[in-house]
Amino acid sequence: MQARIRVVVAKPGLDGHDRGAKVVARALRDAGMEVVYTGLHQTPEQIVETAIQEDADAVGLSILSGAHMTLFRRVMELLAERDAADIVVFGGGIIPEDDITELESLGVAKVFTPGATTASIIEWVRANVGTQVA
Repeated sequence: MQARIRVVVAKPGLDGHDRGAKVVARALRDAGMEVVYTGLHQTPEQIVETAIQEDADAVGLSILSGAHMTLFRRVMELLAERDAADIVVFGGGIIPEDDITELESLGVAKVFTPGATTASIIEWVRANVGTQVA
């Protein structure tokens, strides 16, 4: 028997648009995953602390503000500092193609751009986020 995948869905920074994050959180939950949605205006420090406290397998970041390079980078740094680099980080939002390559070089596992379906996100999480045997 496998443990359910645990995902923290977060909205870092000052971006106040969270409809997409809520849709993804609900889709992951409906697909049988345990999901913690942090709400708006979270700092990278708050997100990493939540991920560690919740024993998350993954963190999904939703960023529409244009601050994706700074916010993703800081989350990755904090996870490494807290010995939690095994937590898979993925995200989505308005992110230029050129920046996606750089985010992947930082260790971000996947970036979903506008138009990605919830089915494709669920499928990717299931295939790329490990679970332990319970």
